Amino acid sequence: MIVKSLTQEASIGISQASVVDTDEKLKERVVFVHESIGTAALVEQYIEGRELYVGILGNQTLQAMPVWELFFTNMPEGSRRIATDRVKWSVKYQNKYGIDSGQAKELPEAQAERIQHLCKRAFRALELSGFARIDLRLDEAGNPWVIEANPNPQIARGEDFAASAEKVGLSYETVLQRIINLGLRWQPESVA
Repeated sequence: MIVKSLTQEASIGISQASVVDTDEKLKERVVFVHESIGTAALVEQYIEGRELYVGILGNQTLQAMPVWELFFTNMPEGSRRIATDRVKWSVKYQNKYGIDSGQAKELPEAQAERIQHLCKRAFRALELSGFARIDLRLDEAGNPWVIEANPNPQIARGEDFAASAEKVGLSYETVLQRIINLGLRWQPESVA
């Protein structure tokens, strides 16, 4: 299982200790979330595999960006490849362990298309609009598991969303303008 804060974002409180395999460790981690973060805890099945992201732009017509991956090049033996607080926010940690992101490698085109389709379905099912990032795990058998939808992902220049959009020919300025236009044109009743 993996234990997270129910309401915090940006991997706050997530560490290697968040993945638990005994009732005792589960209880310890839930108490940690309650006492250290001050929120309720969310417990999910842990999926071993690759950490993938897909940016989505659109309201009625959706455009899925290329499948993006978080790479863990030099992680210590036995470490889980998860987006912990340190993985996301510590540049020193990222450099030490070769953590980077980019277009998913060794992912057959047909599989990438299935993942993008799944992400569009999740976007629609959650009635999202404008833009979002769908986070997934790809298990060793090649099965994608949606772990969350981020309706307000980081869109700064050079970050995953903007970098993946650039791979399909959308400049940073174009992405920002499209997000603004989608927001201006969004009509809640047209989604339902």
